[in-house]
Amino acid sequence: MTDPLRIGNCSGFYGDRLTAMREMLEGGPLDVLTGDYLAELTMLILGKDTMKDPSLGYARTFVRQAEDCLGLALERGVRIVANAGGLNPAGLADRLREVARGLGLDPAVAHVEGDDLRPLGLWEGALTANAYLGGLGIAAALRGGADVVVTGRVTDASLVVGPAVAHHGWTPDQHDELAGAVVAGHVLECGTQATGGNFSGFLTLPGRDRPLGFPLAEIAADGSSVITKHDGTGGAVTVDTVTAQLVYEIQSTRYLGPDVTTHLDSVRLHQEGPDRVAISGVRGEAPPARLKVCVNELGGWRNSVELVLTGLDVEAKAAWVRDQLTAALASRPPREVAWSSVTEPPHDADTEESASVLLRCTVKDPEAEPVGRPFTAAAVELALASYPGFTLTAPPAPATPYGVYRAQYVDRVQVTQTVVHADGSRETVADPPVGDEHPPDLGTRPSPYPARSDVLTRRMPLGTFVHARSGDKGGDANLGLWVAHDGSPLRDARVQWLNKLITPRRIRELVPEAADLDVDVYLLPDLGGVNVVIRGLLGDGVAASTRFDPQAKGLGEWVRSRYVSIEDGLL
Repeated sequence: MTDPLRIGNCSGFYGDRLTAMREMLEGGPLDVLTGDYLAELTMLILGKDTMKDPSLGYARTFVRQAEDCLGLALERGVRIVANAGGLNPAGLADRLREVARGLGLDPAVAHVEGDDLRPLGLWEGALTANAYLGGLGIAAALRGGADVVVTGRVTDASLVVGPAVAHHGWTPDQHDELAGAVVAGHVLECGTQATGGNFSGFLTLPGRDRPLGFPLAEIAADGSSVITKHDGTGGAVTVDTVTAQLVYEIQSTRYLGPDVTTHLDSVRLHQEGPDRVAISGVRGEAPPARLKVCVNELGGWRNSVELVLTGLDVEAKAAWVRDQLTAALASRPPREVAWSSVTEPPHDADTEESASVLLRCTVKDPEAEPVGRPFTAAAVELALASYPGFTLTAPPAPATPYGVYRAQYVDRVQVTQTVVHADGSRETVADPPVGDEHPPDLGTRPSPYPARSDVLTRRMPLGTFVHARSGDKGGDANLGLWVAHDGSPLRDARVQWLNKLITPRRIRELVPEAADLDVDVYLLPDLGGVNVVIRGLLGDGVAASTRFDPQAKGLGEWVRSRYVSIEDGLL
């Protein structure tokens, strides 16, 4: 029986806290340190980088972190695993070796490739097309003696699965163990979101007066784990902060991955001690036969202006300027014009700012010219010829390109995952045994709880005792809702109430933008909550969306603020 693997995280996205790698290495003992730098939008950004310079395509901030911390990691025997390779893992590996030589170091640097499917020509005009690889290539690189492993597009959780496989010697058919590592990886992948970042219960979060610490997991040989953080760091690790990350950007209760399909409704959480949450009971099954592919295409050009409307008659002011700008663009209107809505400011406001609202116009077109100077000039020329108090919040800006994301799927035979070891030798990684091509889980899970008789209710915010976490998956919005672990003896009854309350119909009432959209609701009773998927709320994804909150980051907090009827006995 091997000892638990102690694995930490130092990055949840490209642009995360630059000092986190050193903080994690100096903060306490670790076996492995991971960094997650990729997202659908990041792949688009890196794709644009390669258009300017084909030698780029990787997360350059990781190079800066490695230059600062590589010697410390080697001294402490901590291996580094990161997906910072993006579109060019080989280029990043070479750059790391160059940096190491400059520092007088000689680490074994390996990389994993095979995710880039553009050479197959399956998606004409694709800027990026990357299959989501699993952790078995990372495991092979670590078994081969690598001190540093960099990858392209692997799933976020694979950064943890790979080291766990290498450490514990799991085989590809140990589905429960692999699924346990996936859950631990999913909790770690977004960094401080597991220690209180973006947490709806922040008002009672301990340690928020200090920078939040990054999380780490102690993964046992049976796949169970304990989520914790280094002593003395800010934030907290609680059942609620871990639940918040567990329900983030998931879809059904079956979490499909390249190495294993994880049953999220089997996850059990337990507060083992201060800043220690145990994860157990996780079950898995064979992974699907196909791999998901992130495809980004250049969709065209976009631009926007934001106008300030102050005082009385803001709806009439908005209507007038909309009509004026529409007429000014009539000779060559952009293909898409989207206006935000406005609401009347408070009556008798005691500051000018609180008496003002914003009106935003966003335009998109396949060509740059219609959304460039002709658009911004038309807006500026209205400055003295439109509603009283006309003001723009920023000077006119040039048009910028935007991308369109879509998920595709390929048979595994079209993807060859390859490890390039530190000595230059190449190892092809075999696929794990796969299951049937499962159809996605659709529709609402019926509540297991019987309906109660009519009771006295009060109209109160849903967030009175319900937490939320929301985010994006391409054009879909994900919304996790669960009942707070606040020590109340009413919690079980509140969970029953929430499971009955949240249906597609109720979500469409709470989120009127979803009135004509498909909504799926999945029960997670052991986590005390539900996961909601609102299909198409974000259009073609974050880079193309004209929505006020294109990544649905604030969706959960908005829904928590909506009023619902709460049974008096639950308060």
